[in-house]
Amino acid sequence: MSSRFVDSIMETVLARNPGEPEFHQAVKEVAESVAVVIDRHPELARAKIMERMVEPERQILFRVPWSDDRGEVHVHRGFRVEFNSAIGPYKGGLRFHPSVYLGIIKFLGFEQVFKNALTTTPIGGGKGGSDFDPKGKSDNEVMRFCQSFMNELFRHVGPDTDVPAGDIGVGAREIGYLFGQYKRLTNTFTGVLTGKGLEYGGSLVRNEATGYGLVYFVSRLLEARDKSWKGLKVVISGSGNVAIYATEKAQQFGAKVIALSDSSGYVVDERGIQLDTVKRIKEIERGRIREYADAHPSAKYEQGWQGIWSIPCDVALPCATQNEIDEPAAQALVRNGCIAVGEGANMPSTPEAIQVFLDSGVAFGPAKAANAGGVATSALEMSQNSMRLNWTFEEVDKRLQLIMNSIYDQCLAAAEAYNAKGNLMVGANIAGFLKVAKAMMAQGLV
Repeated sequence: MSSRFVDSIMETVLARNPGEPEFHQAVKEVAESVAVVIDRHPELARAKIMERMVEPERQILFRVPWSDDRGEVHVHRGFRVEFNSAIGPYKGGLRFHPSVYLGIIKFLGFEQVFKNALTTTPIGGGKGGSDFDPKGKSDNEVMRFCQSFMNELFRHVGPDTDVPAGDIGVGAREIGYLFGQYKRLTNTFTGVLTGKGLEYGGSLVRNEATGYGLVYFVSRLLEARDKSWKGLKVVISGSGNVAIYATEKAQQFGAKVIALSDSSGYVVDERGIQLDTVKRIKEIERGRIREYADAHPSAKYEQGWQGIWSIPCDVALPCATQNEIDEPAAQALVRNGCIAVGEGANMPSTPEAIQVFLDSGVAFGPAKAANAGGVATSALEMSQNSMRLNWTFEEVDKRLQLIMNSIYDQCLAAAEAYNAKGNLMVGANIAGFLKVAKAMMAQGLV
């Protein structure tokens, strides 16, 4: 039945969602993993659980007009896909990037359903964003866009309904403008957004959470091989929030991070990346990674981000974007002695690349599990907002570590229970699927 189940799901998804390859890829990966669960639990097949999961509960598309500093009017598209609320309010980030279209948002929202289920917190899955590019825009231009975006979004979100956060292109600045407009429109001060500033309801560790959580998860991969971070060479793609704090935590654990990238190229510093410089360039000056080489003669800048995976390393942490590691890149990593890959971005490895890692015995931490630290800490921020409390950095960080350890254990147990021992990708898909499926079954045909 397994192959018939996957073929049936994909036939429907392809017919209903043409021209959305990222969404197709995400669905197929999950369907292939959970087919064995459907075989073992025919009641899930009869209830059409997977068929219901691949169809979002709600898809919202809206116009976002705004004017730049010269007074010229621009029109962008806004999206919010509320995918599944079986275990809690929709939760997932907003992405502002020119590549955004409905298929990207659906892929991210679908992934979010299972990732959020793994966190052990009561949050459903959703995602949103716009094809607006904040790069090169003034603060006032970004503010006007965010206010226009929230003028429509506010009617669809709320602390017990749908709680967005940040993603690519949406950082502290954007969250602040979005929250201010929501408050203005609704006359309420609630935890409707996460990733807020500490002065108005944000949580300590939220900035660091995805990067820290990634390193905590990969620590378990390494421990299973009697390894530690000490002395390992690490290559990390990206230089945004996730990459910066993955670098910070890996360095604290004794690793040497030797490369970072952005959409234009990558830098290699065999002496070890100097994180203060990266934080200044990226977080304060909003500059490009090539400027790192200007500040450090020991570093070399290469144009084109794809080449970063040709650098020999012990651990690879893709933290940039989807499908950034393809089969040749995976083969290069294996050939150069990489022993572990942890996905800090959403679906950064193609199916062919993942197969290379699995066939070669590389320890592989899939995105649904390895990068769940960000949304887990967002859920902790929601809890603090609801209680009108603030926890210390140490308390939130301890909770984050416990959650990442729990996610690893869930993946390991689910993989073993369904005859895929050690395959954490299959384990993550099955564990997340089962939690959501049980909740859906309990709630009837909704």
